[in-house]
Amino acid sequence: MLVKEIMTSKEKLVSVSPMATVREALKLMRAYKVRSVVVEKSSPNGAYGLVTFKNILQSIVAEDGDIDLLNVYDIAATPAISVSTELDVKYAARMMVTNSIKRLLVIDNNELYGILTMSDIIGILMDSVE
Repeated sequence: MLVKEIMTSKEKLVSVSPMATVREALKLMRAYKVRSVVVEKSSPNGAYGLVTFKNILQSIVAEDGDIDLLNVYDIAATPAISVSTELDVKYAARMMVTNSIKRLLVIDNNELYGILTMSDIIGILMDSVE
């Protein structure tokens, strides 16, 4: 099974400008009930990023940051760890486990196609058990 068969497509993703404040990112996460937002590229040859609850906790709580003074680019994981649409899911799962990450952006030719999460992979495994 390939990543493109189980990923969440980019149309369903929530994205944010790298110049947005962390508060704006949190508002989006709350409004859309998501645990991460994609950080848009700052230029055509730039890199996509990802902001998760973990990034926010590390920068705000652990480092006494101010959510109104920090911009998304200050805390985002950029470039985000990514995989190709054509990769076998087992390799993506191995990458997640090895690197202790829950989300991989799906990018080909520096264009975003979607996101692959552990929940996507577990969902497929659960369906195969039934």
